[in-house]
Amino acid sequence: MLKKVVLAGGTGFVGQYFEKHFRNLGYEVRIISRQSPHIGWEDKEGIREMIDNSDMLINLAGKTVNCRYNANNKKEILDSRTDTTEVLGKAIEQCENPPSLWINSSTATIYRHAEDKPMTEEDGVIGSGFSVDVAKAWERSFFDFRLPKTRQIALRIAIVLGDGGVMTPYRNLVKFGLGGHQGSGDQKFSWIHIEDLFNIVLFLRKNQELSGVFNCSSPHPVTNRELMAHLRKLMNIWIGLPCPTPMLEIGAFLMGTETELILKSRWVIPERLEKAGYAFKFDHLDEALQQILMNS
Repeated sequence: MLKKVVLAGGTGFVGQYFEKHFRNLGYEVRIISRQSPHIGWEDKEGIREMIDNSDMLINLAGKTVNCRYNANNKKEILDSRTDTTEVLGKAIEQCENPPSLWINSSTATIYRHAEDKPMTEEDGVIGSGFSVDVAKAWERSFFDFRLPKTRQIALRIAIVLGDGGVMTPYRNLVKFGLGGHQGSGDQKFSWIHIEDLFNIVLFLRKNQELSGVFNCSSPHPVTNRELMAHLRKLMNIWIGLPCPTPMLEIGAFLMGTETELILKSRWVIPERLEKAGYAFKFDHLDEALQQILMNS
């Protein structure tokens, strides 16, 4: 009998990658999503049946933060994370044979803007503001569940790099000669290759003594200035106009997004993963970008 993994919110950039690679490993993959033909969030009994007898539940659900933070979008961003987590936790409570592992997404944005020192799980300082409030509520809704048969892990995920996702706008900026640094360029860019994110899930599945919060980021973050320089070099484009903060504000408004996504300095280190023995396949940015650009 195939092992079953349930991907909640499994139709996005990360979810599609996970589905493909779990299937390649011989898993039966079931998806919860607002998109047909999958089971939707309103079908509580269908979700319980799907999760029952599964090996692993991975929750990736949440409205994109790539939008303007108006009142409606703020509510949707928060509710799409906490409400889905509540639905899944209650479903596990009703399972006869619950999954042994529940992995819930969180975000590296939970830490403060940091240009002075890196943030680890133990020593990192939780920040303030809307995005941080969402992250705290998300983790609280997850860890409020006490599930004796199910190990719980929250992944504080940095910017995920792969074929798609944030790589598309970054590549377009470089292609059109706008690939200079953004803002001061000194803000830290914490990132993780999507292949490492998938391998981390497998690593956590295997190492059954591990639970709690884990930073999912490469051990070698870079500055925004270094990120753009790496991209220009690999794409053989030598001109890259910088974009000062006032221009970014105008651009973000016109594009319907927020400058925080670019200007916040996320300096996040995966201390717990490294201490547990996880070996990153892509620990340096140039290797990660080279692999993505060659295979896209």
